[in-house]
Amino acid sequence: MFQIIVVTILLQAKCYGATSPPILGAIENVTTDTRHSFNTLMEQIVYGLMNASADFQSVYPMYPITDKPYLDDYFDFIVVGAGPSGCVIANRLTENKHVTVLLLEAGEEPSALVEIPILAFGATVSKYSWWYKPEPQKETCTGCINGRTQWYHGKGLGGSTLINLMLYVRGHKSDFDDWERQGNDGWGYDDVLPLFKRSEQVHVKVYDKEYHGRHGYLSTSDPSYASRLSQVWVQAAQEAGYAYVDYNGKSQIGVSFLQSTTLKGRREHAEKAFLRPFRYRQNLVIRKNSIVTKILIDPNTKAAYGVEYESMGKTFTVTCKKEVILSAGVFSSPKLLMLSGVGPKETLERFDVPVIQDLPVGKIMYDHLFFPGLSFTVNKPITLNVLPYLKPQSYVDYVDYGSGTLGYCLAEVMHYINVNVTNSSNSNPEASDVELMVTGGSVVADFGFWSRRYLNIPQELYDKIWKPLEFVPVFMVVPVLLHPKSKGHMTLLSKDPKESPLFFPNYFTDPENHDIKIFIGSIREAQRIIKSPSLRKYDAKIVDTPIPGCEVHGFDTDEYWECALRTLMSSIYHQTTTCKMGPPSDPEAVVNPKLQVYGVKNLRVADVSIVPLTISGHTQAAAYMIGEKASDILKERYHL
Repeated sequence: MFQIIVVTILLQAKCYGATSPPILGAIENVTTDTRHSFNTLMEQIVYGLMNASADFQSVYPMYPITDKPYLDDYFDFIVVGAGPSGCVIANRLTENKHVTVLLLEAGEEPSALVEIPILAFGATVSKYSWWYKPEPQKETCTGCINGRTQWYHGKGLGGSTLINLMLYVRGHKSDFDDWERQGNDGWGYDDVLPLFKRSEQVHVKVYDKEYHGRHGYLSTSDPSYASRLSQVWVQAAQEAGYAYVDYNGKSQIGVSFLQSTTLKGRREHAEKAFLRPFRYRQNLVIRKNSIVTKILIDPNTKAAYGVEYESMGKTFTVTCKKEVILSAGVFSSPKLLMLSGVGPKETLERFDVPVIQDLPVGKIMYDHLFFPGLSFTVNKPITLNVLPYLKPQSYVDYVDYGSGTLGYCLAEVMHYINVNVTNSSNSNPEASDVELMVTGGSVVADFGFWSRRYLNIPQELYDKIWKPLEFVPVFMVVPVLLHPKSKGHMTLLSKDPKESPLFFPNYFTDPENHDIKIFIGSIREAQRIIKSPSLRKYDAKIVDTPIPGCEVHGFDTDEYWECALRTLMSSIYHQTTTCKMGPPSDPEAVVNPKLQVYGVKNLRVADVSIVPLTISGHTQAAAYMIGEKASDILKERYHL
């Protein structure tokens, strides 16, 4: 499949009357005048590749589209959404050849292009992504276009594993033990660790063998490319007192090279791992380009019995013998519940949706925030350089060996710290509250082509802060807030199932300003590490260009950083908890620890929307685990 990449690049050359496109030329001297042509070429070539790959798939699809309505068939289970949780569930249930499963997905099958790690930002603004815009907040995200950040969630077989940054981070033991302490029996760390291991096939060079799986379908490995900066940062962190750890192992506080969902330089995603090798199972039906519009629930018995969905311009109804499993994601699962009569009574009545069950769907929404405004310069070229992946040999090396800068995962080092500047009695000193994601590049690595779009910032802001750094060795330390106190919510915008819900993130609204304080504490810790001998050797210095609007504060004061955070803060799109899991005594709970929707029979939710408390990890790993857990629950319930 990857040969199509080389063929399409050569075809693209005809547009320029050259034997090869300029982007593949041996560019030795680049000036700022190159920026516009670079961006134009990247757009034409990448989207040309996307289109060519789509044309190839339309002729040779792995999952052919059919208008067979299946009206005469009764599936045992209907799984809505082919993200990581849904793919795992569909796979595990159909291991039993007597169990029939219909898997419905709104998006398409993935292009080979999504497997190229360095194109991850490009994937977020492609057809494989839902684009969501939360409502603007006063005094937050003021540097974003129209005062709004942007959220990206995967659309296609594989869900968000098609577009994420491929970071495999489970979280700390205490995260899951806290879930169990809330009354979610069976979700403690000792319960979920075997599920993480079951999915995984580890290829990481240095890891704690007790905590990793070696026989699963999902490959994890060291990225095939990293800059010299990654080694320097790890050395500096150790000089600053941090141990080198396997952050998915016994301890999390410390520093580590990235563990990624890649293999030999290519993205490993849920479709590739859990569906593709098993797509010929006779008891598994996979329907792409199928938008579920309603869960069918009998209003008298309050039992789910099927779904309604649209595909190829037609509306279909399909039923099941056993259960409907919602794995549509943190936004679509609650939206479908509400459109089907399960949600806050006042919301449903406002949109004339008959109320089947009054539940606090969408009332809570947590998120992981990050700050992209902490950059450092060095005096040697140890950071990511854009030039190598403009040269032909880079493409040859990647296609043949999976090596080179095309295999770059955009993050290189994961450094977990505990700031606890608020001296909270609830803080576990062994668990992290901030992730320092260290990247050898920065917003300027692609001249702002994709990164500016990803951050939803205007060109003038980019020109002010980052443009002067375009040809300077620069790297970023990206603080990620793992356990925010602020929480948002979501609700319906209309009864139209194709319309995005309304989102109210409520960032930085906690009354004690805890989230801001933790962020500032993490910036101070990064500055301390910069003073370590390994980084002093390269004359590492913070970029002190003031962020527009924050000049009134002295640079590097706490007041300055609070202003900067409120201006440039962004989301790493790790939203959770919109269908919270909890015991019957929890007034915020939508599903019980068996993932059953309260008050509705034969209906479960199994994706990161059920996460009851924030985790000090990335939601990808949790989503795979939740899929494994749901599969076990269903197998036990039906003796499969």
